[in-house]
Amino acid sequence: MKIGFIGVGGMAQAIIGGLLQAKTFAPTEIVVHSHRKESYEPYAQAHGLQTAEQNSDVADQSDLVVVAVTPNVAASVLQEIKPQVADGQTTVISIVAGLSLAEMADILGDNVPILRTLPNVNVEVGAGMTAVAANARLTGTDLDAALRVFNTIGSTTTLAEDQFGVFSALAGSSPAYIDFFIDSLSRAGVKYGLTKAQATQIAAQATLGSAKMVLESDKIPFALIDQVASPGGSTVAGLLAMEEAGLMTAVVKGIDATIKRDAGDPA
Repeated sequence: MKIGFIGVGGMAQAIIGGLLQAKTFAPTEIVVHSHRKESYEPYAQAHGLQTAEQNSDVADQSDLVVVAVTPNVAASVLQEIKPQVADGQTTVISIVAGLSLAEMADILGDNVPILRTLPNVNVEVGAGMTAVAANARLTGTDLDAALRVFNTIGSTTTLAEDQFGVFSALAGSSPAYIDFFIDSLSRAGVKYGLTKAQATQIAAQATLGSAKMVLESDKIPFALIDQVASPGGSTVAGLLAMEEAGLMTAVVKGIDATIKRDAGDPA
C-alpha cells in the first residue's frame, strides 16, 4: 500500500516523520509533491521518499492521498486529482482546516471515500491526537486502513464535524499551552538552583507520566490529584496557591479565546 502527500509543510512532515518512525510505511511507499520543488525534493531525498511531478501523479500512484495544503488552494487541488480518484478506489484524507466532508464531496463526487482529519503536531513522535470524521462512502477495510495512518502515530477520536473547533483548541493548540506550563515549572526549578536543562527534563517527564496515569487509570484527574495531595501537605498548599492565582480560570479563558479566534471572532 502506498500513501501520497500533496503538500509537504510542517504538519505533513510531522505525519511522515511519525509514520517512518513507527514503520507504518517504508520510505519507498510514501509519495510526495508540493508546489515548490526546491522544498520537497531535498526533503524527499533526505528521507528516501518517492516524488511525483504533479498532484495528479500522487493520486495516480497512491492508495491513500493526504491533502495537506492551505485552505485557499484546497479546492483547486481536489479538482486536479478528481479524475484519478473518481472510481472510488482511492481514499482521500484531508488535513485542511475548515474544509468539510460535504465541500470535498461537492468537488470529488459522492463515490469517493473521504476522511477528514485534524491531527496535532505530536504525531511526529508517535504521541499525536487526531480528530476524524468519515463520509458514508468510507467503510470497512478502507476505513481501517485510513485510520491506521493516525492510530500508529498516536490516538484518534471520531467527532461530529461541528466539534472540530473545540478539538482544535483542546488538542491542536494545547501542545503550545502545555509546553508553556512545562517551561513555567522549569523556570521555578531554576529559581531554586537547578539548571534549566535539569528543570526542564524533570518537568517534562513529570508531565508525561501524569498524562499517562490519566489515560491508563479509571479515575478522573481530580481523584488522581487526591492521591498526591496529602492532608495539610505541601502539594495542597501549592494547589491552593495556584487556584488563588486563577490557574483553572486562566486555562478555560485560554481555550475560550482559541475557539473564538478559530471561529473568526477577533475578540
